[in-house]
Amino acid sequence: MIKSKVNQIHEARETTDDGELLRRAASGDEAAFRHLYETHRTGLFRFSYRLSGSIEVAEDIVQECFLNLIRQPQGFDSTRGNLKMYLYGIARHAAFKTMRRTGIEIGLDDMDDEATFPAITTHATPLVTLIDEELASVVRCAVEELPALQREAIILFEFEELSLAEIAVISNATIGTVKARLHRARHALRTHLADYRAEVANEREAAHTEMMSVEH
Repeated sequence: MIKSKVNQIHEARETTDDGELLRRAASGDEAAFRHLYETHRTGLFRFSYRLSGSIEVAEDIVQECFLNLIRQPQGFDSTRGNLKMYLYGIARHAAFKTMRRTGIEIGLDDMDDEATFPAITTHATPLVTLIDEELASVVRCAVEELPALQREAIILFEFEELSLAEIAVISNATIGTVKARLHRARHALRTHLADYRAEVANEREAAHTEMMSVEH
């Protein structure tokens, strides 16, 4: 019995096909389900937490994602993307549903013309790596203050490092719409950080002036 369990775990780890693992998990294969859970849980939780701003909500969303996956495995269509994208789609739906229930407006895109915006840079230098530790908490707060759809786009692109095409599938939007959301989100973040840097510079200048006056 123990040997059989061990073999199942090894088989699950050796299987990389999402569809096959899901089929086995839905039919009661605990090792396959555990493999799927361990593979996708951390990313799902991270995305759900950044989108909702709540640990409790993120935990509920992760649970809902996997329950949905097992109860309705036929919902996954490998021709539209991989299982990670499908799970992120479930997570965004659950997060936005929670936001609406608590009175948070999701908002609508007021422009989605791809040609309106400059090309989006790749992930060679994600936003996360461009900021120093002093600004990390400020950036987190600024991201949390973004409108939900812009926050989703910036999280998936900059933090989860998904492509524009993948984000478009997850958010059920066009690539042009995703670019528009990223453009507006980046503009808002730059403005927020510019204001913060100006405030810090003024504080440092005031402190320096005060120190000089004391010395003299």
